Amino acid sequence: MRQHSSAIVLVRSPLSGLWWGLLGVVAFSFTVPFTRVAVGGLSPLFIGSGRAVVAAALAAVALIVTRQRLPRGAQWWRLAVVGGGVVVGFPLLTSYALTTAPAGHSAVVIAVLPAATAALAVIRGHERPPPAFWAAAGLGAAAALGFASAQSGLGRLHWSDLLLFGAVLSAAIGYAEGGLLARDLGAWQTVSWALVVCAPLMLALAGLSAVRQTPHATPAQWAAFAYLAVVSMFLGFFAWYHGLAVGPMAQVSQVQLIQPVLTIAWAGLLLREHLSAATLVGGLVVVLCAASAVRVRLSGP
Repeated sequence: MRQHSSAIVLVRSPLSGLWWGLLGVVAFSFTVPFTRVAVGGLSPLFIGSGRAVVAAALAAVALIVTRQRLPRGAQWWRLAVVGGGVVVGFPLLTSYALTTAPAGHSAVVIAVLPAATAALAVIRGHERPPPAFWAAAGLGAAAALGFASAQSGLGRLHWSDLLLFGAVLSAAIGYAEGGLLARDLGAWQTVSWALVVCAPLMLALAGLSAVRQTPHATPAQWAAFAYLAVVSMFLGFFAWYHGLAVGPMAQVSQVQLIQPVLTIAWAGLLLREHLSAATLVGGLVVVLCAASAVRVRLSGP
């Protein structure tokens, strides 16, 4: 197959890009609830690193089978940035945060990710969006921060909230750099190479975790881990980036705004978490602010 060929067979239709993007978002929406399930029996370090090792093995097979050319020069360093954000930072930080933070609460904090990604893309791409963009992005961040501090009591942030905000920043950096690098390497190829680049580090961390604490979990917890490794870290990106590639990218990218809504729903349906009015209202406010920031940027010159 050629360098930018896709491993997914596409049926061409006007809505095909949106449907592929929606499929990717639905796949990602289970990540927080299933991480919450997995940390009930497995260590956060093993979950965050082990899922990346499994995904890297799948990525290596895909790259070899489709005969992708090796990245060149500075592309390796840019892949390290992508991997540091979406392969190392986000999985590890969310795994540790979800040992104590409820999935619904975490979804509200992470809901600011689309706005954060847009902001990092603006900075990285040297864009000059209108002041309305920064106002919407700032309001989204303030809403997420206010929700987290109010939920923690006495207006102070819990350590898990700090980890979640760190996860958002890591993912935003990885998504923004990955979006630019994908123009040269291809969409799913960028994620696959980032997984391969980070594989030695994540393999070492997984081995260290297994030595310190032998993994023991219930079948449900292992199933949740398998989902995180195969779908959240690998197959979900195939659907998501394929949708962006088919496009129209501006419309498909906005599908991500429904991800926190789905995650909050799964937290209630699958984990039986009590969803308070504050969680629902906080999630709505953050999503609306993020949607405003994304729309202002997409409608700009």
